[in-house]
Formats: sequence, C-alpha cells, structure tokens
Amino acid sequence: MIKQKTILVLILYIISVTEISTQVFEGYTLYSTYNNIQNSSILISNNEDVIQAWVHENSPASMPYLIPDSSIIYPYRVPNPSMIAPGVGGGIQRIDWNGTIIWDYLFSDSLYQHHHDIEILPNGNVLILVWERKSDIEAYSVGRQTIESVLNEMWVPAILELEPETGYIVWEWHIWDHIIQDVDPSLANYGIVSNHPELIDINYGVIGDGDANADWMHVNSIDYNSELDQIVISSRNMNEFYIIDHSTSIEEAENHSGGLYNKGGDFLYRWGNPEVYNRGNQEDKRLYNQHDVNWIEGDYPGYGSLILFNNGQGRPDGNYSSIDVITPVIEENGNYFISTDSAFPPQEPSWTFSDNENYFSSRQSGAQRLPNGNTLITVAYTKRIFEVNLEGIIVWDFILNDNSIAIPRARKYGTDYFNNNLNKYNEKPRLEFKLIQNHPNPFNPVTTLQYDLPEDAVVNITIYDMMGRVVSNLVNSQQNAGYKSIQWDATNNTGQPVSAGLYIYTIDAGEFRQTKKMVLLK
Repeated sequence: MIKQKTILVLILYIISVTEISTQVFEGYTLYSTYNNIQNSSILISNNEDVIQAWVHENSPASMPYLIPDSSIIYPYRVPNPSMIAPGVGGGIQRIDWNGTIIWDYLFSDSLYQHHHDIEILPNGNVLILVWERKSDIEAYSVGRQTIESVLNEMWVPAILELEPETGYIVWEWHIWDHIIQDVDPSLANYGIVSNHPELIDINYGVIGDGDANADWMHVNSIDYNSELDQIVISSRNMNEFYIIDHSTSIEEAENHSGGLYNKGGDFLYRWGNPEVYNRGNQEDKRLYNQHDVNWIEGDYPGYGSLILFNNGQGRPDGNYSSIDVITPVIEENGNYFISTDSAFPPQEPSWTFSDNENYFSSRQSGAQRLPNGNTLITVAYTKRIFEVNLEGIIVWDFILNDNSIAIPRARKYGTDYFNNNLNKYNEKPRLEFKLIQNHPNPFNPVTTLQYDLPEDAVVNITIYDMMGRVVSNLVNSQQNAGYKSIQWDATNNTGQPVSAGLYIYTIDAGEFRQTKKMVLLK
C-alpha cells in the first residue's frame, strides 16, 4: 500500500500556496565567484550590502557552505588536478570569519580526484564527490563494450566521507559495486537491465568528450537527508538523480543488502531518464543536464520532495531552464514505490518554474527552497541570483556586474542563522540553542540525538509516544556549553524495548524548547 505521507505532503503543499508572501525571504546569500585575477566567496544582505568576503588562492569547484560558527567550507580547484574535466576541484578548506584556514585537505591523486560538490553532515563530517580512475582492462572485465576516451580509461563516481578532525575516511560508496550489463553472460554482473532499476547499466552513455577526459556519468551535486539517512546525487550525463542509503557500513555499501532499507549500496530511487534502465524511451525523459538536486528541508512548502535546476539543454521543445520539484511515492515500509514494469513515479514534477525568455544555463546553476516557500535560483554564467515565490513572482533579483566569469551556485541563510544580526556585520556570531535531527532516521535499533548549547544550562531531553506518554527521560542534567550528542537505544525508562512507530522528542534548556520527530523501524 502506498504511504499516505506522499498525499499529505501534496495537500500541505497546495495549502501553503494560499499563505505565501510576496516578500523576499530575510537572509544572507553566500556565493563564490572567480576570474583570472581574484577568487572570492561573498556574503551579501538583501540590500546587496557585502557582509563579509573571503579571498581565495584557488578558484571554486562549486559553492561554499556557511557554518553556524561563521566559518565556511570551500571546495576549490587545485593547480594540477590528476583528472581534468568541467567542475574539477581537488581541495576542501574550512576558513574562519577572519580568513584563517582551519583545515585544508587534498583529494587529487592517481586513484581519486575530487570534483564539483561536497555536503556537510550534522556531525561535521564532509561527503566528497570524487572520480575514481578505472583502466580500460578493468572496464572491459565488467562488461563495458567501448572506451571512447583517448585516455583508454574510465572515471566513475564514488563518495568519500571525511572526518575532518582526524583526516580519516570513515565511510565510502562506489558505483563500481552497483553495475549491471546484459552483453556477456559469463560475467557475474550479467542480467536484464530492466529487472534491476537499483543498478546502473555499465554500457549506457559515452566516456569522455575527447581530449584528456574520461568522465562517464558527470555527477555534479550531492545532498544529505538526516531524517532518512539518505544521500542524493545528480548525474548530468545520465540525466538522472539517484538516492542511496547512508546508514550502511562500508562493507554493506559494497553489497546489495544491509542498512536501514536492506538494499546495501544499491539505488533506493532514481528519476529523470528511465531509458537508462530500459523502462522508458526519449519521450519519458524529464531531466536535461540538471544540477543541484537537494531535498526541501524542515517544514518548508514541499517538504520531503526534491528540488533541482533542470538546465534544459536538448529539450524537445527547445532549450530553456526550469526549476523542478519531484515528489517520490513512498511505501509504508519506507521504500520508494516502483511497479514491476514501469519507471519510478512521478511522471511529472509536482511544481515547476520557468522563464525561458530571460534565462538559460547549459552548465552549473542551482535552486534552493527557502523556509517561506520562496525559491532561490542561481544562473551561473549570467551571474544572476534571484528569488521567486510559489506563484512564480520574482521578489528579489541580484546580478553581479563585474568581470567575474560565473557564480556556480548560491545558498541563502536566515537572519537568525547566527542567532544575532551580525552586529553591523563585523562581530563574529555565536551558536544558538539548537536541536539537530536525530541520525539516522528512520532507525533500528540505535539513533544519535545532537544539540548545540551556546551557554551552560540545565538540559532535559524527553521522548514521548504519539499518545503523549513519556517513554524515556533521556537527559536531565546541568551541562556546559558546546556541541552535544547522545544515543537512544529504543528502550523505555525501565530498559524495555519499545515498539516500532513514530516518536516525539523534546529538549528544554533554560527558556529554550524545541521538538522533533523520529521513526523507529523493526
């Protein structure tokens, strides 16, 4: 039975349209830009005042990410990358408000080359997109039929999870473990492609675009959903995005079972071009070189759906870009619904915005749903960032009028992100009281709750069932300021396991109170 959550999300989404504001979302917009002279990350207000600017030695690989302590994490292009293609990076820095580099890591060697995007996890770890180099012999050995690149090799997607405090890779995922082919029955990965939408066809698509380029899928963005403990990545060349399980161990991520959803590192969901897994044709294609797929967060309008910048190159009705929202169908058990003989639903986006007379971007660019329902849109090579409401009305428009080459992508942060007004933009903001979504969620049998304390406080964390009854008094103590975490093992105050279902947890710290939900699976 298809989960009713999908229907509820759509109903709430429709209701929210009647409540939208035509006003710009109050916040600060962060972006990076570059030219042959200077590389910068810039934070601006709605009035286009520059709040802060960071100057970099190297150009951006993607966009920077702002951290609540006022530092940024900046993915950048190294001078001599080991693999060169559009979006190449190689380095990741954390830089404080005053420009001091806190840490700096390189991922550019004979095996791996970072490119494009990164994602910051709630625990501070960083997910890194990399190319993984495979030789022609390795590619042919798993059923690839042709190597178009003059390099006679193949660069395939992988994800590495960096623990910045130690420099260790604590989790990884490789698409090479999740491929299928229907050409050579003697190989272990032989099968009927249409029977395995959880795997990628090793023979779909062209490798590289000539010269010294062996990029196959060109994955260009990554995002994380802490409630589901899932990762989404976007492949420009396949015109698809993919969702995978992050709750797996490294060993489970190599295989086809294990993790919260018992599918190992296989795709949980994919959307955009069902021709890739032989469940559609060109008429069923909906994505065209898309970028920046990410989940709509919190209780924002469209919550639970995914939003992306659909670049639109090669559309049957002409080249134009659109912002599309895709709402997957989720079953009661948490799996994404798919029938035995058709593609993953839906057939069409649940919301879309396009203005083809005023913008088209064949490369990079992005979209972000904001808390008030507005959507922030970045058009990379026109250096334009603008904001539209749910009715498609532009309420804020910024164009960078200088000699910069592009703004790859941008993100907007609320004025309360630092818990103050930046004191005329000069003083370093402080942390706020904050309860972070438990991780993983859904979970079985243990999950981690995290929270920030900007000052010493008596902290109470209580878990309730849906009838409002106390299940567990998890925390009740005086605590010093700082970043905190605690695990819940799905037992009650008497140490007995509790049943599967939806639970509410609340933090009280001084005058601060916040509540979130979590799901226990059995």
